[in-house]
Amino acid sequence: MIDGKFDQIMQSMDTIKEKQEEMADDISQIKTAVYDPDSGLYARSRELESWKSTSSRLIWILITAVVSLGVATVYK
Repeated sequence: MIDGKFDQIMQSMDTIKEKQEEMADDISQIKTAVYDPDSGLYARSRELESWKSTSSRLIWILITAVVSLGVATVYK
């Protein structure tokens, strides 16, 4: 009776160990996905921020050019 309980406990411990190893692998993959300097989440957000600032500048240049052309057309 005690041997059966001990075997169950050992089997449960092995299952827990396997699940912990799986969790450690998953956490490692998440860390890679977030912190990878080339393709991680932070790298992507940096790219989006730089694109946003560049596109914002281009939009202001285009608006200024259109307004200037409009004023020049009305002025002539």
